Amino acid sequence: MSEIALIETARDFNRFYTNFLGLLNKAYLDSPYTLTDARILFEIGSHAGVSATALARDLHLDPAYLSRILKRFRAEGLIETSPDPADLRSQIINVTDQGREEFEELGRRANAQIATRFDTLAAGEPQAVVSAMNTIRALLDPAAKRAPAIIRAHRAGDMGWIVESQSRFYTEEYGWDLRFEALVAEVAGKFLANFDPEKEYCWIAERGGLNVGSILVTNSGDGIAKLRLLYVDKSARGLGLGKLLVDECIRFARQKGYRQLSLWTNDMLETARGIYIKAGFRLVSEERHKMFGPEANGQTWILDL
Repeated sequence: MSEIALIETARDFNRFYTNFLGLLNKAYLDSPYTLTDARILFEIGSHAGVSATALARDLHLDPAYLSRILKRFRAEGLIETSPDPADLRSQIINVTDQGREEFEELGRRANAQIATRFDTLAAGEPQAVVSAMNTIRALLDPAAKRAPAIIRAHRAGDMGWIVESQSRFYTEEYGWDLRFEALVAEVAGKFLANFDPEKEYCWIAERGGLNVGSILVTNSGDGIAKLRLLYVDKSARGLGLGKLLVDECIRFARQKGYRQLSLWTNDMLETARGIYIKAGFRLVSEERHKMFGPEANGQTWILDL
């Protein structure tokens, strides 16, 4: 897509979303307030004392325009002000009891508006919307803090996510066909059907409530564990999650008394192979194959524990 097309698409989305939230309506959320009124009241209600100077700066408002709104809020009994000891030209603003009631009511209406929209979506789509929002903010807001990743055990629904996410990724990135999805589904299905918590485990990397990575250890018998289905989503690359997941597998395999940890991969997956090499795995065999469509070079790696 050309730069002009990208810009036009972004502007079209802005128009849609502004209309979606009713931001151009004179009465925001069917209240007596405009969007600017509501945002100012939100900022005051969310803080235990905020200065008029900080409000004007953070909301990018003309001080004279803000002053008129604050004067109206004061007359309506929504706020109370006191001199700002740090700046005698400014004021410290707090909501009154009436102002807090209005602030909380606006919050309830905003929540209800979004909930109504989400109720029309299919299962999983609200999460996809929020994920897209988080991506937009992370990329465009320099002050946005990326949620930390956590590593947890698998739970209901995670295997479905593993099959979907990995199948989509390898199809899009490498042109692999549906036979790869069948393989992932088979591995995941067998793991669930025969799960032995004393010898097997699945780790899920999660960030901001969304799954972004996975790995499994399965029992191959004869003291050999198998590392399966290592995956890190594009949105979480560069955080060291791949190494962390592999390290968890190695620690678990040693703790459970396995003598070796094996894995099968393909040589074009250079990032994963780099992790395996640094962890001490050694290449023991490789073969050309067309298991998933395009020709690839499969490799078996072993780590002596």
